[in-house]
Amino acid sequence: MDQSSRYANLSLKEEELMANGEHVLVYYRMKPSALHYANPESREDYLAAAAHFAAESSTGTNVTVSTTDDFTKSVDALVYDIDPVNEDMKIAYPVELFDRNIRDGRAMIVSFLTLAIGNNQGMGDIAHAKMHDFYIPPKFLQLFDGPSKGIADLWRVLGRPVVDGGFIVGTIIKPKLGLQPKPFADAAYDFWLGGDFIKNDEPQGNQVFAPMKDTIPLVADAMKRAQDKTGQAKLFSANITADDPFEIIARGEYVLEQFGENASHVAFLIDGYVGGPTAITTARRYFPNQFLHYHRAGHGAVTSPSALRGYSAFVLSKMSRLQGASGIHTGTMSFGKMEGEKSDKQIAYMIEQDEAQGPVFTQNWQGIKPTTPIISGGMNALRMPGFFENLGHSNVIMTAGGGSYGHVDGAAEGARSLRQAEQCWKQGADPIEFAKEHKQFARAFLSFENDADKLYPGWRKALKGHL
Repeated sequence: MDQSSRYANLSLKEEELMANGEHVLVYYRMKPSALHYANPESREDYLAAAAHFAAESSTGTNVTVSTTDDFTKSVDALVYDIDPVNEDMKIAYPVELFDRNIRDGRAMIVSFLTLAIGNNQGMGDIAHAKMHDFYIPPKFLQLFDGPSKGIADLWRVLGRPVVDGGFIVGTIIKPKLGLQPKPFADAAYDFWLGGDFIKNDEPQGNQVFAPMKDTIPLVADAMKRAQDKTGQAKLFSANITADDPFEIIARGEYVLEQFGENASHVAFLIDGYVGGPTAITTARRYFPNQFLHYHRAGHGAVTSPSALRGYSAFVLSKMSRLQGASGIHTGTMSFGKMEGEKSDKQIAYMIEQDEAQGPVFTQNWQGIKPTTPIISGGMNALRMPGFFENLGHSNVIMTAGGGSYGHVDGAAEGARSLRQAEQCWKQGADPIEFAKEHKQFARAFLSFENDADKLYPGWRKALKGHL
């Protein structure tokens, strides 16, 4: 059934759709199934598949139904641009389609995903379709929560300027599972002697061998002792993820109670991909005074470049800002151990700037607070100068687990090597020459020899006598 006469209008102009501000625009890479279309690359067959996709995403189905009226047609999603050869498709969704809260009229990511990435992902006549970008008009943008806190709030706690306050040196307690309460707190204390920020790893919560009610008081005490020892403020991101919103709230309240006077030093981590928008929104709304740390564990199932369905990492990050994440893991842009490209800096720019260019659309955030890029996944001091050079700034949180605890001189010296790596980049110094005057950074060459050999050939000879 070809529905292109109803669910497609290729005469619509994107600039006019944006100017009118009545539609959410979504860009997909879509391929029709050769089992259902004789020539999927032809304009006629591609448009038919795209129109069926738009129908299933909004008001239609695969047959004509008797309950359709003129108003229903006014809120149809419309295909407005296609490129069959490159498998490009753009759809305009009327903002009225999306669900609103009955309590406060606010918008919700759940509804956006239900329509834009809903039944259309399982359609038999679509070989695959993946969302790579979307645009939210101002009238709809204002209905999302956005972040309540940002990196400026963490800089304030750390006693830094709230503009360009710089690199926050962080880590992840390693091993990510298996430590009992005291060893966990001891590992936190050791890092805090040199670093700023510690996060629970995504699986760390309330295991029987490390109950929160035993672990959190020890961590709070470790923070106090580290602050007394160094004279510097410290930060902790506590994982409060749970299936049940009431459990999220119970965990958060317990953590704040235990940290007491240091409650402003605490962020709350939510595994936002597996926990979903409900978990993120619960934490955002119930704890608006805390930095909301969005961990994206599991996202590669749909965002990996090898996955042809779902949505991209760019889309995930952009949605996190709408939901209210203060920070989200954005990968290492090819400089760490995870999938990524140097061009992934586009993700960071979209979530931290007030106006940024995505793969297709330019988004103006209308003053919504920024979301901080959190960098993790195989980073260490040797990889950081190149990372910062690619990104162009160092106003990020980095959580280097192995890069801290894998340093030959321990976690505190590992943290100092990370801080020195930022200094090296800021000064525009040659890393090997810089290492000759900065011990912790120099010792990172010994700690991560494989990276040193790859990034800085000849380092052994050049640094002889400086290690």
